[in-house]
Amino acid sequence: MLGALCLGAVVCGVGASPALGDAWFPHPANATWTYYWTDNNYNPNGTTDTVTVDTTDQVTCGWQLQWSGTILVPLGSGGSPGLQPTISQPDDGTICFEDQDYGLVNTDWSGDAPPINEPPLCAASESECANSLGSVLYNVIWGSRSPVISEPLLQGTSWTSTGGGDGSVTSQNQYLGLQKIEVPAFPNGILAAAVRSQIALAGTPGDDYGSGTRTVWWGYGVGPVKVEFDHVDGSVTTAVLTSTNLVSQPPPPDQNYFPMTVGLTGTYEWTNRKHLPQPEIEKISVAAAANRSARLTATSVSGPIRAAGDYVFSLRLDGLRNTYGSTEGATLVKLPKLGHGVRFFTPLDLMTYGFNPVLPAYPVIGSTWTSGNARDLQVYGVHGTSRVVGVRTIRVPAGRFAALEVRSVLTQPGHPFGSGVRTMWFAPGVGLVKLVFHHRDGSVSTVQLIRR
Repeated sequence: MLGALCLGAVVCGVGASPALGDAWFPHPANATWTYYWTDNNYNPNGTTDTVTVDTTDQVTCGWQLQWSGTILVPLGSGGSPGLQPTISQPDDGTICFEDQDYGLVNTDWSGDAPPINEPPLCAASESECANSLGSVLYNVIWGSRSPVISEPLLQGTSWTSTGGGDGSVTSQNQYLGLQKIEVPAFPNGILAAAVRSQIALAGTPGDDYGSGTRTVWWGYGVGPVKVEFDHVDGSVTTAVLTSTNLVSQPPPPDQNYFPMTVGLTGTYEWTNRKHLPQPEIEKISVAAAANRSARLTATSVSGPIRAAGDYVFSLRLDGLRNTYGSTEGATLVKLPKLGHGVRFFTPLDLMTYGFNPVLPAYPVIGSTWTSGNARDLQVYGVHGTSRVVGVRTIRVPAGRFAALEVRSVLTQPGHPFGSGVRTMWFAPGVGLVKLVFHHRDGSVSTVQLIRR
């Protein structure tokens, strides 16, 4: 039975809907956000930051936000916030971002000096220090400027990043999943993407303050709605969104239908009664992965084909793409000839054949895409259309899965074995579990996962 898989309508409270690439932090011209943030040691009285979009013609660093606020820095220690003598410091600044196909990138910032009681976050030898945790948005980008948030944001997503004015702050980031979060701007709660970062700063007097565990909750169609930074020195910085004129949207599905985790393996059986009298058994493994790209290997286990293949895949907002593939093999059977020097040696050859992407970043029932990429046409010479059909329960020797069904109509002129209808099923956290290719020469290739 086909199951529901949909992406909620995107409607922005101030007009234009955010594009998919910037929906985790949209920035229409008149968008506003108001945050309230505190630090139990260095800003116990709390600060309200008002954030707006900078629409001046002078912005050349991507898209820019500007904010203003005031920090009341305590002059003494002990006592309750609000009862200590304080000095007023401005908390004003600007910050720039770019939307890339792999996520949100911070390109620049400028602002007032951090609170005078905040530990220095640069080496003592530096005469000028661009590092600060004296505002909400500084806490969002600290240690993770490129990217600030990695996309597509799917289950199991993790990435490394750097930050600080000189890249001296490092972070290990992990997507924890969608969590219901209540903040003053959304008192009834919204589903937000939780991203936890383990942040490290070294070589400065403020290492213990600049290091720690930070969690940012991102509202789809809104941006950051909550930040909590638990510093190594015991300080806790918390920021919450108190108001905005943006409307929260239902987040896209976050199932990961092609996980690229090092060590993940699967053993597949490929049969074709007309051309493969003996089943071909092959093992596919994720050999390496970094920055949303992975190298997969395919090796023969048994059967009439002795093949070894290396493939590189990348996952970006334009989908899962096969960027490189190389196979070598010898076969005891003679498979029909294909054009453009293409050979089917492994299940991955059958899966990637035709055109990219193999899968959309966020699959939506009914979405379609067609051939036309110049590189793909040179490699395969295939024309066709792919469509996300839905979710279906699939049984294979390796188990039972609720799998995403993707169907492609492929035509390689003059080659019926390279033409036909291919249907593939991908299971969350597993990857390809079944493939059926009805070739126009009358044969049928079936690939199924037999062991994990």
